[in-house]
Amino acid sequence: MGSCAQNTEKINKDLKGHYDNGKFKNHEVEYKSDFIDFASNVWTFITDKTENKIPSEDEIPVVKLTKNDLINMPDNSVVRIVHSTLLFKMDGKFILTDPVFSETITSFPIFAPKRFHQLPISIEDLPFIDVVIISHNHYDHLDENSIKKLKDKVGYFYTTLGVKQILLDWGVDTMKVCELDWWQSCTNQTIQISATPAQHFSGRGLFDKNETLWASWVIKSSKANVYFSGDTGYFESFKKISEKYGPFDMTFLEAGAYNERWKEIHMMPNQTVQANIDLNGKILFPIHNSTFKLSLHPWNEPLNRVLKEANRRKIKITHPMMGEIIPLLEYTESKQWWN
Repeated sequence: MGSCAQNTEKINKDLKGHYDNGKFKNHEVEYKSDFIDFASNVWTFITDKTENKIPSEDEIPVVKLTKNDLINMPDNSVVRIVHSTLLFKMDGKFILTDPVFSETITSFPIFAPKRFHQLPISIEDLPFIDVVIISHNHYDHLDENSIKKLKDKVGYFYTTLGVKQILLDWGVDTMKVCELDWWQSCTNQTIQISATPAQHFSGRGLFDKNETLWASWVIKSSKANVYFSGDTGYFESFKKISEKYGPFDMTFLEAGAYNERWKEIHMMPNQTVQANIDLNGKILFPIHNSTFKLSLHPWNEPLNRVLKEANRRKIKITHPMMGEIIPLLEYTESKQWWN
């Protein structure tokens, strides 16, 4: 049985300085963007000449999984499905983050990024999922089709302030949804789920910017303690998160879709490694790459850059293939499958 630490029926305007006039905001950086910025970025995407932005069909290896493979996953293990979609098994429970199983994302078909690779497993073949965590409402983290397919085989959804109504609109039972503000926690038997700050923004259209909150997440079981970044730029609060919830057995940090134009809200590769250090993470697992074209760099550049920086700074880093099950409490050295 799950429990929520606060009243989720309304958004309290006294939210530790990150809510004002109906909008959420970052603590450290005010990220400003408008329609002109949006149009400029779209034009840059269309006209960009960078090579190798999209891999060929066979460049990304995928380990195919069955329902039994997942049921028999060892406790304290994880498998990456796509992008930022991770499936954990902790204390015998299945925990799924930011489920995006659709082939394309965004509601604008002309510009919709298409998934680079096959899925290791379909939603239909998943076992019952005890917990789904949704970091924020962007299309590559909150996917309508996936939620509608998942909703009847999920125990609880944990998400940020304002996102609950979206889930209800898609048919999720209100009793299954727990909304959290930064620094608030829920418990699900032996699992503690905590929403922690992130430096990002929210919005699914042109007129709803920052009306819902974004967050990173801490997932702690009886034996393992992990950090899931969602989307975030580099900021000082990584150290505060470590002080309150660390150290972490493994950190799942975004390393992809970066660009100097928007580095305030997406980390550059060297910052991903620094974030792991700030968080006091034992093993770094880079995510948010190798699935969708969301920036201007070659598709495999994030993997090479973050690996080089991690090696330089003597940080343990793992890059398992999509569908490859690895332990959370032991270091798994990865092949450079992306090269």
